[in-house]
Amino acid sequence: MGTLVEPSTPAGRDALDVMTAAPQRALVALDFDGTLADIVADPEQARAHRGAVPALSALAPHVASVAIVTGRPAGVAVRYGGFAGVPGLEHLVVLGHYGAERWEARTGTVRAPAPHPGLAAVRAELPGVLDAHGAWRGTWIEEKGQALAVHTRRASDPEAAFDALRTPLAELAARHGLMLEPGRLVLELRPPGMDKGVALAEYVHEVGATSVLYAGDDLGDLPAFAAVHKLRSEGIPGLLLCSGSAIPELAEQADVLLPGPAEVTAFLAALAQRLS
Repeated sequence: MGTLVEPSTPAGRDALDVMTAAPQRALVALDFDGTLADIVADPEQARAHRGAVPALSALAPHVASVAIVTGRPAGVAVRYGGFAGVPGLEHLVVLGHYGAERWEARTGTVRAPAPHPGLAAVRAELPGVLDAHGAWRGTWIEEKGQALAVHTRRASDPEAAFDALRTPLAELAARHGLMLEPGRLVLELRPPGMDKGVALAEYVHEVGATSVLYAGDDLGDLPAFAAVHKLRSEGIPGLLLCSGSAIPELAEQADVLLPGPAEVTAFLAALAQRLS
């Protein structure tokens, strides 16, 4: 068990002090890819770091709730994380599709809305759009049920493919009532109205948390960081962890900057030890 990395900011230190004093009213919320699981070329091969489940199962009994907040379908995150049926994680919640879906360990079921009507049209048109912009070779479409994601990580020039597709995919999404969510070499077309910030704020109030920890690594986590800033202004201390430094906007806001999922897992294990 490692030593807990102390926050570098006064706000982060205050939040950690409150969590330590009243852990039973603290919420620990975490992104999945890039935070609990390493980023890999094929998203279907992503799995939680080997220490993630032991750390979370040690931490969860001491806090109000542990939530995974992810752009993935909730059921996929559960499978790739290995979260189902784990002693200590009986009250884990996975907020999938940026909060549109919800899986609870207590019931083992997923609650999800009907797919957005624009998804069928986008699904049909997307291959043609990729081909028209010379980006078919090396790109990969991920079917996410409530969304579609175009990955450019396998392209010969991943950054160039990402930049070339950003505008046409935004236009395609807008034509069918969807929005474009950019990430690290991935462009996701999904329904509007929900993001990680909305999901996090709603869940904080649902569980009555008096402090919150949020850890993320990508552009999709910026709304959650913004939500924590707003919660701080409302008197709910928040601790922000950034996994990696690929997104400067996140790294600059973080109270704790960690190199990647291995170090996030170690932080959670050390936090569990402090709260026990």
